[in-house]
Amino acid sequence: MKLRPYIISLFIILQALPVFAQSKVLSVPNNSGTAPNISDIEEFIQKASPESDTGFKLSGAVQAKEFMIVTADPIATQAGFDILSRGGSAADAAFAAQLVLGLVEPQSSGLGGGGFALYWDAETQKLTSYDGRETAPASAREDMFLTRGAPMDFHDAATGGHAVGVPGLPALLDKLYADHGIIPRDDIFQPAFELSKYGFIASPRLSKLIAENKEHFRFFKSAQDYFLPNDGAPIDDHQNITNGDYNDLLFEYRSKGADIFYKGQIADDIIATVNEAWFHPGAMVKDDFTSYEVKMRDPVCGKYHEYKVCSMGEPSSGGLAIIQALQMLARFDLAQMSQDDPKAWHLIAEASNMAFADRNLYVADPDVVETPGDSLINPAYTAVRSSLINQDYAQNNISAGIPFGWQKDKNAADVRTKNTGTTHISVIDKYGNALSLTSSIETAFGAKMMVNGFLLNNQLTDFSFVPEIDGEKVANRVQAGKRPRSSMSPVIVFDKANKPVMIIGSAGGSRIIGYVLQRIIAVLDWDMPIDQAMAMPNIVSRGGDIEIEVDKDLPFDLEALQATGHSIVRAEMNSGLTGLYFKDQTWRGAADPRREGVAMGE
Repeated sequence: MKLRPYIISLFIILQALPVFAQSKVLSVPNNSGTAPNISDIEEFIQKASPESDTGFKLSGAVQAKEFMIVTADPIATQAGFDILSRGGSAADAAFAAQLVLGLVEPQSSGLGGGGFALYWDAETQKLTSYDGRETAPASAREDMFLTRGAPMDFHDAATGGHAVGVPGLPALLDKLYADHGIIPRDDIFQPAFELSKYGFIASPRLSKLIAENKEHFRFFKSAQDYFLPNDGAPIDDHQNITNGDYNDLLFEYRSKGADIFYKGQIADDIIATVNEAWFHPGAMVKDDFTSYEVKMRDPVCGKYHEYKVCSMGEPSSGGLAIIQALQMLARFDLAQMSQDDPKAWHLIAEASNMAFADRNLYVADPDVVETPGDSLINPAYTAVRSSLINQDYAQNNISAGIPFGWQKDKNAADVRTKNTGTTHISVIDKYGNALSLTSSIETAFGAKMMVNGFLLNNQLTDFSFVPEIDGEKVANRVQAGKRPRSSMSPVIVFDKANKPVMIIGSAGGSRIIGYVLQRIIAVLDWDMPIDQAMAMPNIVSRGGDIEIEVDKDLPFDLEALQATGHSIVRAEMNSGLTGLYFKDQTWRGAADPRREGVAMGE
């Protein structure tokens, strides 16, 4: 295969992106990659933030008849588009795009993390879901995130080796390819090969996020050397970046498969890096890796008007919560209310709050703890929950329901909410196969530790830090071999003919649920074009206040919404949506204007 002009052509694309304001960073008097004073790290950990806002750019929807892919980065979208244009499947395109995302968007996802995928096979008319979530090592304890009986500060807990779970993404990508791949493996790896060897142009978003996190990299030398190459200064905006370690890794991964991450030298390298970390070292062993497997889960699906909405089941909470909320809202005429009506947002908030109450109490890894599972979206149960919604006033102190047939002793709720670094890929291929894939390494740049050219996750912080409350166990507590609860919400919506009409997902931690729910309603109920839906102000509710994106004009009277009894908070809400919608025999795709993504198709 001839060298494709990724670097030149995508430099032009990236030049068109907005130039983001430089942010201030903390100064820690240590630049050696060795351990600084503990007081230094405590200061910046307390002030650290997850993947933050870096601008807003509007662009119209892309239209296509045959195939389309949308990712959070134009270089990754180009890689996936090239695969689709040569006859590749949705699985092929997502594989190629994800390998590139690990290079160009390392703060959000990569081979050191995990993910969930929903795949529609048009020929067999079968929907399958893949659980590539990270797992806790055998050494993990219920109290691992407690200090003298109190929960650790989140950003303190998220730095270093002890928060690293066994990565699942390499095995997930290989399994998708084994089940649904069409074109040669060499072709899938080629874009990432070229970019890692010859370089790619750092985007303004990447350079800004590196600057914001530079103090973290100073404490882990491999990350410091890569992200702070300019005499200890961060990678510059539009600097060309190569990654020789990643290039070497890709050659082995291509030829030997994902086993190198679980039974080979890469596993040994991860274990050594985690266990030898000077700050919060872990205690991983080889058996943690050799025992890892991708779990094939039953998708969760529910009816919403004439549509069937499908997503990922546990240990992700996203699908259950979204379907719960939609089923609770189905009895209200949201289409007639429109986005201009504050009553619509009141109802959406009430349904979302009730779904979160169930999520916080019940949802966890179903292989380790007993959960109500699909009974949470039993239409009779959600109808009972919906009956509690008052059309005019907000409820106080919403509590979880009791699903039909659930007789287990009550657990304690895990009510923590946070934001993370994540990415989403939406694909439709020319054969009619659809893929919705969300992947993550948790917070921006994960645990800030690098191995073989990729960053390690800190996903174990998705467990509840407090294992027990008033004598009642928390379902999502830390346990050995367990997969932490997630909010990742890959979604595929089907019409009455059982054909995909919408493929969507997002980044954003537990806010993902609200981001995706909002866009499903905007497109299906309010007939909003997909690009306009992506650009509308983010409005979510996770069990308390209604959170509304700051500095965005609202289509409704905010005081009228407050009059229903809701407390309103304006906040920075950096979603990362990508989505496709089928209408009038045409696919229309768009990416979230808050990030750098684009759609491409033909």
